[in-house]
Amino acid sequence: MRETWNAARVGLMVVLGLAVTFAVYRYVDERSSTESGYGVYAYFDDVQGLIAKSRVLVAGIPVGYISSIRLDGSRARVDLRIEGDIELYEDARITMRSLSLLGERVLVIHPGTPGLPKIPDGGEIRVADEGVDTDDIIVTVNDIAQSVKKITAQMERAFGTEEAGDRMQSALRNLSDALENIKEVTDEAGPRVIRIMENVELATDDLSQIIHQRRGDIDRGIAEVDDTIASIHRAADQLNAVLADVKEVTGRTARGEGTIGRLTQDEALIDEVEGVAEGLNNFVGGLNRLRTIVELRSEWYALSNAFKTYFSIYLKPREGRYFLVQFIDDPRGSVTVTESIIRQSPPPLFYPNEYRRTEISRTNRLKFSAQFGKTISFATFRFGIIESTGGLGMDIKVLRDRLELNADIFEFGRRVFPRLRIRAGFELIKRLWLLAGIDDTINPGRDYFVGLQLRFDDEDLKPLIPLGAVALPR
Repeated sequence: MRETWNAARVGLMVVLGLAVTFAVYRYVDERSSTESGYGVYAYFDDVQGLIAKSRVLVAGIPVGYISSIRLDGSRARVDLRIEGDIELYEDARITMRSLSLLGERVLVIHPGTPGLPKIPDGGEIRVADEGVDTDDIIVTVNDIAQSVKKITAQMERAFGTEEAGDRMQSALRNLSDALENIKEVTDEAGPRVIRIMENVELATDDLSQIIHQRRGDIDRGIAEVDDTIASIHRAADQLNAVLADVKEVTGRTARGEGTIGRLTQDEALIDEVEGVAEGLNNFVGGLNRLRTIVELRSEWYALSNAFKTYFSIYLKPREGRYFLVQFIDDPRGSVTVTESIIRQSPPPLFYPNEYRRTEISRTNRLKFSAQFGKTISFATFRFGIIESTGGLGMDIKVLRDRLELNADIFEFGRRVFPRLRIRAGFELIKRLWLLAGIDDTINPGRDYFVGLQLRFDDEDLKPLIPLGAVALPR
């Protein structure tokens, strides 16, 4: 009676847990189904540095992300997911921008001109600019250094020889002749200049009267002009300092000094920097590609009249491979078999003097699994620890992954035959599965079970992160 009551309490707790989990699932599903947003795409000739899940910015503010990158003909097609309150028009343009010298890149969208037709869901952004990457900047700096070097060499050729000196002397002689001609013209124009000076004197008297009458306004204007001239002088000094710094930097760059200079001259260093940038890009891309799947499963064993509960986490760093960590609450738990020989002296009437007695006991126990999986075509092969013992497993998915067949074999050497479990699961609705199967198939302790399973991925769990942040104590 007590064991039945314990089983009933465990079953009641599992049912309540499934109800709460299903309510959370419905809430997450409603939140995800009402999430605003629409998709657009654009074509680029080169998308090096871009990865899936990278941010999409408008005026420096994230408004979406890159959902996929694939090759379409000879060009790269980039699919984007944009928030619903952002409107894009037919003259919108998209630009690829580098965030650092390490090669990390994002996409920046200019929404276009309001009033023009809008880009519909699934439409194309026709104007795409790949921007300037780090390699272009390095090439530009190298070109500037080469130009400065050529100018210096040309000046040396122009003024560093005797022929150049003779040309300069001839130019000065021509200038002296021109001044003599100017003197002759001035002598001939003397009377006219006198009349002009008289007119200037009259204009000066008028100007003097005007200045005397508007002395106050002129003083204020002069003070403002003085301030302006002082500001111009300060700006000129700052500009000279900047030009001096630019000259020093370009000189060091041309000589191959400093980081940029070595980047433009040292091929080994350039290759090393590109290797580091590519390694960081691959590492960040791997983190973005990591996919997490969480499962909650409960099975009811008919012959044992008990519930068995699983909590599973799948970590998928790339397609076709995953790591599985699993915790199991098994009421059948650990099985202990004890055999003993009983001798009776004297034996009872009609009974032998000795007989063999076998005792089988089960204890509730929390188990764990840690497996590595590899997918080949439609089948997935697993190996590792299954319910605290070594074992192997295989999964087969058909009907667009809505029907799964699982087989696990483990507990080798504990009994005559290893433990073989066969399970089938069908997805009734999105993320809710119906399960049925046979456990310990080839041993005398065979049992049958049915159950339910909830399965969530990281996209389903994202809306729960704000709820968890609110629930944390402050």
